[in-house]
Amino acid sequence: MRKFLAKGVAVGAVALLALTACSSRSDSDSSGSTGSDKGFAADALIGVALPAKTSENWVLAGDLFTNGLKEAGFQADVQYAAASGTVADQQSQISAMVTKGAKVIVIGATDAAQLSTQVEQAKQAGAAVIAYDRLITNSKDVDYYVAYDNFKVGQLQGEALLKGMKEKKPNGPYTIELFAGSSDDNNSGVFFNGAMDVLKKEIDAGNVIVGSGQTDIKQVATDGWKAENAQRRMDTLLNGSYTNGKTLDGVLSPNDTLARAIITSVKGAGKPLPVVTGQDSEVESVKSIMAGEQYSTINKDTRTLVKQTIQMVKDLQGGKEPEVNDTKSYNNGVKVVPSFLLPPVIVTKTNAAEAYANDPKLSPLTK
Repeated sequence: MRKFLAKGVAVGAVALLALTACSSRSDSDSSGSTGSDKGFAADALIGVALPAKTSENWVLAGDLFTNGLKEAGFQADVQYAAASGTVADQQSQISAMVTKGAKVIVIGATDAAQLSTQVEQAKQAGAAVIAYDRLITNSKDVDYYVAYDNFKVGQLQGEALLKGMKEKKPNGPYTIELFAGSSDDNNSGVFFNGAMDVLKKEIDAGNVIVGSGQTDIKQVATDGWKAENAQRRMDTLLNGSYTNGKTLDGVLSPNDTLARAIITSVKGAGKPLPVVTGQDSEVESVKSIMAGEQYSTINKDTRTLVKQTIQMVKDLQGGKEPEVNDTKSYNNGVKVVPSFLLPPVIVTKTNAAEAYANDPKLSPLTK
């Protein structure tokens, strides 16, 4: 099974795996508890604890949860961590939701490894806990995980990076740089390891070279997923490793916000734009893709993810076991969490019109 943890020994393990792939499997299964086998009142309070508004998708998710839960007849308590993104904010918010009597608490974790106490409190109070988008680690009390297949996201990013570089320069070798997300986000390691699952063989063969030599996830992490941190590191890389005509062919960027920061840095240095990956289908990045700057993004429709989560809540309310489609892959360090995984879609300029055909916000950008 895949085992992804965010802190302590596990982060060290993830770092060591950066160039050695990361996916292991076993046939072991797991049984989750619903936290409410008999259901609960149709107008019950549902808590949703989200991280800081660091991307368009988190902002959209909050609105969708607020409106969707109310439309389903529930009371909705949707909270964001402060702009600083400190885990203490989210810890207190979850505890308050427990005190208010929330029957289900949906958590998009600020720090995946720092919520076990609050999740335990929720379970002791009889609430079900759903990890949303980010797996909560080191807790036996997480009932369900709903997300896009984030390991696959990383694989798609790695494949897109290779494909994009080959389109621009048919023959290698290719020089790249690697970026990862924030070290306190469990997904950062999942994305990075998925990408390295694809890139490692090319690096080992000498077809792809990491110009700076920085391949450890601790070296390439971007604190807080903040654009300014990615831009600052890219500035440093360009000044240190790409002088005297050395060319940068590609950059593995884990999301769109960081991709745009990386592109800004390269433009500021007056250098040719490399192939840059992304994720989240943010408006400005879709525009950038159509303009031929950013190469790719990942379409993970937040509307679909929130809808699936609310369906889980409705099933729990009715005393039914929510649907899952993976009971083997996501081990949080204590248990394998029953998961519902949605398929991510890679998007480039070539397929953008098709990928966003049903998205009223993004479809017009591809005309």
